Amino acid sequence: MTAAYALVLFYSRHGSTSKMARLIAEGIEQSGLEARVRTVPEVSPETRVASPAVPDSGAPYCTEDDLRHCAALVLGSPTRFGNMAAPLKHFIDGTSSLWLAGTLANKPAAVFTSTASLHGGQESTLLSMQLPLLHHGMLLVGLPYSNPELTETRGGGTPYGASHHAGADGSRTLDKHESALCRALGKRVALITRQLHAGAAHVQTA
Repeated sequence: MTAAYALVLFYSRHGSTSKMARLIAEGIEQSGLEARVRTVPEVSPETRVASPAVPDSGAPYCTEDDLRHCAALVLGSPTRFGNMAAPLKHFIDGTSSLWLAGTLANKPAAVFTSTASLHGGQESTLLSMQLPLLHHGMLLVGLPYSNPELTETRGGGTPYGASHHAGADGSRTLDKHESALCRALGKRVALITRQLHAGAAHVQTA
């Protein structure tokens, strides 16, 4: 039987969202749960394959099995006009078989994003990613204000999920507050996932 893992699934165009995914994965593994980091391929306006079957570098592409067997899901995307990017939306739109089977129901889920401008749709992008997770029956995990970085940040950071202000040219690196909130989100997802698994095991043995 495969050990429980949290799936960190993201799309990244210039690298900032990918860096966030790695920090979130660090937080997950620091809390004793395996993190499986996966990405999605580009989409094309033409009817042809837009990307190779295996990426040249970085995280592997996500498979349906990666999603089917995860104990938790953390979903990340850069902002596109206040919404998630098309490649991630395209992947999520193809999960109707999992929705019909209720495969992801009652599993923890969280979201994260990176934006070019400080007020360029961080929160609406996070909310847009939460909608399909709610349709799947997942349990949304946010960031509580017990994380002091939420009130100290001068960049990204929201109670809806981790965020990053990358700047117009994408050159602004994650600052200490944004990085801490990424790790905190991973830790919280892992903690809640482990608590749910422990509770389920207790019910089964009671």
